Amino acid sequence: MPYPEEELIEILKRDIDFVCSLPCEKIKNLLELIIGAYGHRPLYHIPLTREEEGVGICAGAALGGRRPAMFVQSSGVGNMINALLSLTGFYKLPLAVFVSHRGVYKEGIEAQVPMGKRLPGVLRGAGIPCSIISTKDDFKVIEAKLPDVYRKNKIHAFLLSPAIWEDSEVVIQDTGCWMLDIKTDRASGIIHRASPRRFTRYEILDIIAPYLDSKVVVCNLGFPSKELFYIKHQPSNFYMLGSMGMATPIGLGISLTSNKQVIVIDGDGSLLMNPGCLATAAYLAPENLTIIAIDNGSYGSTGDQPTLTASCVDLELVAKGFGIKDTIKVAGKKQLIDVMKNPCKGLRFIHALAVPGNKDVPNIPLHHLKIKKQVQDFLR
Repeated sequence: MPYPEEELIEILKRDIDFVCSLPCEKIKNLLELIIGAYGHRPLYHIPLTREEEGVGICAGAALGGRRPAMFVQSSGVGNMINALLSLTGFYKLPLAVFVSHRGVYKEGIEAQVPMGKRLPGVLRGAGIPCSIISTKDDFKVIEAKLPDVYRKNKIHAFLLSPAIWEDSEVVIQDTGCWMLDIKTDRASGIIHRASPRRFTRYEILDIIAPYLDSKVVVCNLGFPSKELFYIKHQPSNFYMLGSMGMATPIGLGISLTSNKQVIVIDGDGSLLMNPGCLATAAYLAPENLTIIAIDNGSYGSTGDQPTLTASCVDLELVAKGFGIKDTIKVAGKKQLIDVMKNPCKGLRFIHALAVPGNKDVPNIPLHHLKIKKQVQDFLR
């Protein structure tokens, strides 16, 4: 008789081929087995720094043809709601969310109770279907509903009670699956000198546009996407229309599931909102991902309010600190052209200094599902 963890994994393996997770003590054995079941390579399992980041990575993986799932605990769902609605649901991408349902059964941490008790109502209010899985006999619900997540491009949350694993005696061997063989050598940390800021974001996009041909380009929301569309629309551009902070996670997800070269055009405000994605990117180190952080020191799409990069934060040092080895700071035209003309193999972070300001360009005249389809067709 298989243990409940093993029984569930056999069901999952029929449909899921891409897994992201954050730890929870109640499902620690399940997670260890999942990592082993899907292999040691990070292509199959990604440890996250934050739940919202995982939604972006899974969205990118879904664009690349994968069937993603996330494993989180109740409290983490609150960090995901906006991204689930404005990214996964908005673009009609598939995602199965397996939630360690804390706060409802023999809970020893009182702070888990408020979210845990309200979670089914929170999901219903957000329009996200959910199923409560109380015992391993309820696995038949997962077995019945999981295929539709991927056939119909849906989100579905499965709330897993701690009671399921309560009497399980599954034995976990130490496989070292959580750790990659990370080399300890690091770049020197010396800041690259760059010429003074002289171009707006629009002008920088115009300079680098010839070097975006036939690459997947994931562009930050608001004015950046509108400006890119006006300068260089191509079917491989994924224009973000919501979900601030998700550009780099989406690009990371695509790069892990495709051999295409992927370029993320991110911004200082967006990266400051979700900086942990740089740590995840450094950990996974895909060889086909370039992150271009166009840093104008302002929230350009909301009225040019200053960001902290205008005063105290150096995004290149942030990227270095998170473990990205290949970083460079650029500002002048020759610097921008040189760095784009000489792509290198491996994860790269380009910190492009800009002056504030937006170009008065029209809204993108494409339906969001058309944007998704064009990118998926290109990736195929």
